[in-house]
Amino acid sequence: MNHQNGLWKLACAAFAILSMASIAGCDQGGGGEVSSKGSGKEATDKVVKLAFVTNGSSDFWKIAFAGVHKYEQEAKIQVDIKVPQNSTPAEQNQILENLASQGYDAVGVSVLAPNDQVTVLNKVAEKVKLITFDSDAPKSSRLLYIGTNNYEAGKVLGNEIVKLLPNGGKMAVFVGMFAVDNAAQRLKGIQDVVTPHNIQLVDKREDNTDLAKARSNVEDIINAHPDLDVATGLWSYNGPAIAAAVEALGKKGKVIPAVFDEEDATLAGIENGTVACTVVQKPFQFGYLGSKWLHELATKGDAAIAAIPPSKVIDTGVDVINKENVAQFKATLAEMKK
Repeated sequence: MNHQNGLWKLACAAFAILSMASIAGCDQGGGGEVSSKGSGKEATDKVVKLAFVTNGSSDFWKIAFAGVHKYEQEAKIQVDIKVPQNSTPAEQNQILENLASQGYDAVGVSVLAPNDQVTVLNKVAEKVKLITFDSDAPKSSRLLYIGTNNYEAGKVLGNEIVKLLPNGGKMAVFVGMFAVDNAAQRLKGIQDVVTPHNIQLVDKREDNTDLAKARSNVEDIINAHPDLDVATGLWSYNGPAIAAAVEALGKKGKVIPAVFDEEDATLAGIENGTVACTVVQKPFQFGYLGSKWLHELATKGDAAIAAIPPSKVIDTGVDVINKENVAQFKATLAEMKK
């Protein structure tokens, strides 16, 4: 120990005696600062354990992770990111149960099978502050949902499809699993808008997040329906799969992709004229606001719960990206990812 450090410690000790305060206040690290591993510590010296659980692995989540990391830096805490590699409810359930048993304070999750996972979600919610993002489980005991109003987002895309087919036509829809809440709500929103305009849903296919199957599904449907007008993808990777299939089959300009989310290949498809449009969510906000609420719930308890909106939903909204605004959107996206 050098001489200056010795004087500093004596001064802190003297101050503690005079003020009857805790000696911890004079620690050079300070209360509430980041530990050497990046975990936040509250004034009580309790290490806050927070987790952000996705529904799988895709480029879509990289944007959400950027939001998580931004909040981590601002709040000087750590949020553990968990990614189910096989995208199965059983795998996600195991991750959630592990987190609950490991003393986590608050957990956020994009739920894979909202109806089937209610029992597990409720058990987890008994031990941790539980929120959902991206894909909700409204029948569970989760405290809050942060993300897109997927029914309204479906209506937004439905209106874009009506613009593409003002005289009616035929469409097909592709997704990983239709049972997932976000997929079901998006499809319902689309259908409620397009059906009165004589736009017929001729087929729909699941791929269970198998990327090869996601593309082959599109090829199969296009071959089976030579008069197909629009191909719609409900999950982020479906856009690139549809664009690739359309181009490979020489159907550019004949089968028009109208999709969700902002994967690079989808945006490239808009730029080159293969894809008409995409409805983008705000995954950066999923990560940023999700982390903020996890932190608030873990550290402020009842006060944070009281601040939750009566609807228990924070709608982050959507935007439509097309040929006119794709360049600006890509620039904004690149900036968010920094």
